[in-house]
Amino acid sequence: MSVVTTDPRFLLLLHHHHHNHRRATSFKPVPKFQLISERRLPFHLNCRQIASRRNNVGTRHSYPLNALSSSGVETSESLDVTFRETFRLQRPDKLEGKITIRLDCGKNEEYGQLTVGCNLPGKWVLHWGVNYVGDVGSEWDQPPLDMRPPGSIPIKDYAIDTPFGRSPEPEGEVVYEVKIDFNTNSSIAAINFVLKDEESGNWYQHRGRDFKVPLIDYLQDDGNVVGTKKSLGIWPGALGQISNVILKSDAADYKADDIIEPNLQKRPLQGFYEEHSVFKEVFTDNAMSISVRHCLERAKNIVYIETDLPGDVVIHWGVCKDGGKSWEIPSEPYPPETTTFKNKALRTLLQQKDDGRGSWGQFTLDDGFSALAFVLKLNENTWLNCKGDDFCIPLTSSVVTAKDSGLTHSQDEEQLKDFVSAEKFDDTSDSNQTGAAYTDGIISEIRNLVYDISSEKSRKTKSREAQESILHEIEKLAAEAYSIFRSSMPTFTNTNLSEDEDLQPPVKISSGTGSGFEILCQGFNWESHKSGNWYMELHEKASELSSLGFTVIWLPPPTDSVSPEGYMPRDLYNLNSRYGNHDQLKNLVKRLHEVGIRVLGDVVLNHRCAQYQNQNGVWNIFGGRLNWDDRAVVADDPHFQGRGNKSSGDNFHAAPNIDHSQEFVRKDIKEWICWLREEIGYDGWRLDFVRGFWGGYVKDYLEASEPYFAVGEFWDSLSYTYGEMDHNQDAHRQRIVDWINATNGTAGAFDVTTKGVLHSALERCEYWRLSDEKGKPPGVVGWWPSRAVTFIENHDTGSTQGHWRFPGGKEMQGYAYILTHPGTPSVFYDHIFSEYQSQIFALISIRKRQKIHCRSPVKIVKAERDVYAAIVDEKLAMKIGPGHFEPSNGAQNWSLAIEGRDYKVWEVSS
Repeated sequence: MSVVTTDPRFLLLLHHHHHNHRRATSFKPVPKFQLISERRLPFHLNCRQIASRRNNVGTRHSYPLNALSSSGVETSESLDVTFRETFRLQRPDKLEGKITIRLDCGKNEEYGQLTVGCNLPGKWVLHWGVNYVGDVGSEWDQPPLDMRPPGSIPIKDYAIDTPFGRSPEPEGEVVYEVKIDFNTNSSIAAINFVLKDEESGNWYQHRGRDFKVPLIDYLQDDGNVVGTKKSLGIWPGALGQISNVILKSDAADYKADDIIEPNLQKRPLQGFYEEHSVFKEVFTDNAMSISVRHCLERAKNIVYIETDLPGDVVIHWGVCKDGGKSWEIPSEPYPPETTTFKNKALRTLLQQKDDGRGSWGQFTLDDGFSALAFVLKLNENTWLNCKGDDFCIPLTSSVVTAKDSGLTHSQDEEQLKDFVSAEKFDDTSDSNQTGAAYTDGIISEIRNLVYDISSEKSRKTKSREAQESILHEIEKLAAEAYSIFRSSMPTFTNTNLSEDEDLQPPVKISSGTGSGFEILCQGFNWESHKSGNWYMELHEKASELSSLGFTVIWLPPPTDSVSPEGYMPRDLYNLNSRYGNHDQLKNLVKRLHEVGIRVLGDVVLNHRCAQYQNQNGVWNIFGGRLNWDDRAVVADDPHFQGRGNKSSGDNFHAAPNIDHSQEFVRKDIKEWICWLREEIGYDGWRLDFVRGFWGGYVKDYLEASEPYFAVGEFWDSLSYTYGEMDHNQDAHRQRIVDWINATNGTAGAFDVTTKGVLHSALERCEYWRLSDEKGKPPGVVGWWPSRAVTFIENHDTGSTQGHWRFPGGKEMQGYAYILTHPGTPSVFYDHIFSEYQSQIFALISIRKRQKIHCRSPVKIVKAERDVYAAIVDEKLAMKIGPGHFEPSNGAQNWSLAIEGRDYKVWEVSS
């Protein structure tokens, strides 16, 4: 059992912001303006030894036992002190305050001032940038020099960090503020910002995204705009006229549908004032003193524990033998108020001191045990431990080093096995040697081709057609090598098969890319963690998902995380999350395998949240089993003072970015993902934010873990000109293909290009966009279909976040496209269990019946303003859009298989 250290009293302070990544923490729907949401915060105690007075081995101090009579040892005997230590305990608490946002337009309305304040103590920094009129997307730009307050520091080329200054209020309350002056006639459309407390490393956002203060009247509200709501009256004039008006959280209950068409006439800027609730974690110092005395005459160890922690304190404990990591329950007698917990541990309520200032306990243990291991339980959801491990108190006179003083109370670690390479067949016949030489030649040829296409010179000199030809040649060679491998394995024939039974062709599987016939289900949304037992809910739906035709499911991140959604991981080996516990996850994966569904784990390798601060107060020291220091953090992220090398990708500024160039980091990550494969039974991976590190490291990790299927999230902005999406998106899909190529093709990638083109085509009735300049699909699926995972929605773009929601009412057109086309289609959980379910099921059934796969050829027969039509693998025809299309019956007879709102699919009649 792993110790889960959570506390529902805390309101999580967000650890990341939006502009560099869409991952954001979800919030309660009411009130809309509440900054943070209540959740259980996994918390590992930051404890350290205050005074080390451990005696040298052989030194003896004798004490009378008059104070220890409850031990059962006669008072005439003497005790040797073998261990004495005082630990500093940091007990978490919370402070409540407010963030204030004030926009003052000034009397002449030519100049304005934005004031952002916070009344909680801290080392506050405003991390901010601007958007200009005509900008597309959510990327920030740096403001002009005359707009930056004194002390501002530029962050790369997109943001500014400005420290807050103290500003005493008339009532005596200290407020920390930043004032930004601006010209209302400039081309700046909005000021975007988040707050950061550098003392804690925490970020503060608005409903999971950046705060956005519009400086023009027609700025589209993406759900994070403050100060101007269409449904509310906006007070005219300067701030003095509205200083007594506070825009309350529940007043902002509006829907995205309420947003009206933009009015491109710029109107006078209007002032406002808002307050947002904010909570900050603080830590109260306490202490715990522990001494161990050994009685030679009775072969007993007497452990005395004393602490000044307030309230009831329970010791959750066990004993260990011979330096092992397994907990055991010792024989009686036990201290008063001791109970047994699931036959795995004991729980003892410490006794209150006479003065009421803390509690104490005494434990009498037989010789033969090497250590007392325990954690402290303050209430049902709050546990304190020692830097991510159990407190481990030595019971012998041998010195226990700091390295060995933490034992993890985890049956899972007992089950951890060494990973060994697969044994080779003993058959060394000439034929096998010949086959090995032949496959070695294929592998060598593939390597040469990969080097040829990936080199800088090749990219500059080879045409697109030549590069595509090389890619197809690589795939053919890989398939040939795999077929040789498959032919060397024993085969089994089912003699009961009838002669007329339809035999399936043998499936060829490439490393990390599956069989080509996969249909992926995203098995969660942004709110799934709130149920607290999501794994159990999916367990009940496993059979239904299988009957709908899904062959692979993508599960949410499994690890301990600062954010409840799991995308701010902390202790990677702790698999107790808001979705469920370790055992529930294993049972779910087992059940999914039973119904024929393979399972992808969502792994976040780019960044990791620290558990401890360095000497400068920066959170870059990690805890748990992978207790890295700041050498594991990249050096070019100014927020976390890493001592590693520079990042090999884009930095994610909400958490320390991991330096994958460090050998110890790669070794630990490979061991971890192999452990996940073995311990949980994952079949593959969904890789989060792969823009943050080089794809070659992904190749390393995938070769180590040998997944059945893997897909990376390489999210990038599409190409726009004056606010309109370009028809040619080759540059966008090229960046995704470059990442896939950096992995040596061991992983696929989500086809963000196809999603973006579908958006414009369906929203604007411009279906001609669905054919590129060469008559092929315009996304990654048109260039490298076997590595393209197509989708229309996920937990970021849809769900309650809605960062890039698919055009409303047109979802089935999107599914009619991706479920009939090559690539590996992915269906979002919210759509599966909706009114679309029967239509999605029908499309999946058609795909399976016609054996459409990731490489099926596509012939686009119509791509006009109001209709797109294609024939796939000569077996299936489809059209989307309000325009007309019917496949002609010539050599093939077509029959309508399904039709819905603005889409139809036909099959070849037998």
